[in-house]
Amino acid sequence: MTEAEKIVAQLHLQPHPEGGFFKETYRSDGIINEVNLDHDIKGQRHFSTAIYFLLTSKNFSAFHRIKQDEIWHFYKGSALNLHIISSEGIYSTVRIGNQFEKGDVPQFVVKARSWFAAEVINAHSYSLVGCTVSPGFDFRDFELANSVALSAKYPQYSSIIAKFTKH
Repeated sequence: MTEAEKIVAQLHLQPHPEGGFFKETYRSDGIINEVNLDHDIKGQRHFSTAIYFLLTSKNFSAFHRIKQDEIWHFYKGSALNLHIISSEGIYSTVRIGNQFEKGDVPQFVVKARSWFAAEVINAHSYSLVGCTVSPGFDFRDFELANSVALSAKYPQYSSIIAKFTKH
C-alpha cells in the first residue's frame, strides 16, 4: 500500500468529482441567512467549511469554480501547482508546499469565481492539503469546467484548459 493509499484509508477520504479524494472535517454550526452569492443563489450557508483534500501524481483537480473564497493549506507530500484563471481572465500559477526556498507558500487564497485546477509536482507522489471555504461550501455553488466552453472564453489558455479538464 502506498503512502497516499494509507492516508486515504486512515482519513476515510472519498473520491471527489473534480479529481482526488476528500473528506469534510468541519461545517460550522452558525448559519448565514439569505446570502446572495453572485446574485443567482439565495439561501442559507454555514459560516465556514473545511476539508482534507489529497491528490496524487496520477490524477489532478480539474478546472472548477465556486462562488466563495477558498483557502488552501499545505500539510504533507509533494508541493502542488495551483492553476488559476481569475474572473478578470488573468492566468496565474501558485506553488503550494513547504519548500520556501523554491518559492512555495504554505497557504493561498483562491478568490471567489476564479477557475482553478491543481496538479502534484513530483512524479510518483501525492499532496495532502486542506481547503477552507467561507461562507461555507455548498455543491449548489460548484461548477466543473467544460473544456470547449472554457477554451472558447479564454482561447489563449486552451492548452492548459485541455490538460486540466475532464470533458
